[in-house]
Amino acid sequence: MSETFRLGRILGVRVGVNWSVLIIFGLIVVGLAAGRFPFLYPDRPAGAYLVAGLFAGLVFFASLLAHELAHAVVARRNGVGVEAITLWLFGGVAKLEGEPDTPGADFRVAAVGPGLSLALAVVFALAATALAGLGVDALVVGSVAWLAIINFVLAVFNLVPAAPLDGGRILRAAIWWRTGDRLRAAVGASRAGWVFGWALVVLGVAAALGGLGPAGLWLALIGWFIATAARNEEQYARMSGALGHLRVGELMTGEPTVVPADVDVQHFIDDWVFTHRYSTFPVVDRLGNPVGLVTLARVKQVPAAHRVTTPVSSVAAPLSSVAVVAPTDRVTDVLPRMSGGAEGRALVIDGGRLVGLLSPTDVTHRLQLADAGVGAAGSRWGRG
Repeated sequence: MSETFRLGRILGVRVGVNWSVLIIFGLIVVGLAAGRFPFLYPDRPAGAYLVAGLFAGLVFFASLLAHELAHAVVARRNGVGVEAITLWLFGGVAKLEGEPDTPGADFRVAAVGPGLSLALAVVFALAATALAGLGVDALVVGSVAWLAIINFVLAVFNLVPAAPLDGGRILRAAIWWRTGDRLRAAVGASRAGWVFGWALVVLGVAAALGGLGPAGLWLALIGWFIATAARNEEQYARMSGALGHLRVGELMTGEPTVVPADVDVQHFIDDWVFTHRYSTFPVVDRLGNPVGLVTLARVKQVPAAHRVTTPVSSVAAPLSSVAVVAPTDRVTDVLPRMSGGAEGRALVIDGGRLVGLLSPTDVTHRLQLADAGVGAAGSRWGRG
């Protein structure tokens, strides 16, 4: 899920928000301010309900962010890089740059999220009890108590042993530890997620037909998301299994054709696009250092009349938005970084020098060989 706008960095992790957060935030605020709070705590001003709803909604999303930050911190402590955290319609997701190397690390990364949510539920429950004891208005106490309840529900739901939920990751770690087979563990957790997701869909549709209306449809939507995500995770797991422990240098296109940053777009089209079979070209400065990545799709956006005066560097994806990897990195670890980077490609750098370009086509070709029962095609890394 892509971010619509960026909040900044927290604990060194980039944090973004998808526009869909506004939908769930609005539903929470309206549901609390116009439903739950007036029913439980009548005879307050409408403004008081609105303030309480806004407070509860904002703190709830702060709790979601804390949940994902916990995953990110523990992942980094276990040697897994974290690209970003994005909050969206169904909560939040921490985008990891790879996977844990051991079942224990996998378990720790997965379990810390629900653990933090449970801890927050306890903290909010104790805070609500203390506020009630001090005689604070029941609406305030009720807002804090709701935060305790929702964090408890979040923790329990996430502990369901079904991928992509945290409980599914814990199940994966357990199967991996018991069998020693990471692929089998990932597939098992994903299939559990698929079954659980479709069970929620059936339950949600039945509830909607039984009179619960929007609540049932919302449950069905959550189930559909879980089932779809679980199926995608199984496919990714099988793909990772086919790639095994292959390194980037074994799949990349070595010595890629580069384009100087100061070349104009028309010159680039005439002397690079029409004379090479590639659709993507690394852009380098005068010293040969990579500064970005340019594609045919990007240059097509430049009007013909402006191509002579427009340098390639002005339309290329900047290096900061492109996945940069080393030839010794595992392919399975860099795939998430490629999907989250510009153009879906990765520049391969070794000792500060550009040595290759890894594209989805390179990966697909290797998977086709695996499907055909052909061994590794051989490494292109190290050729002169």
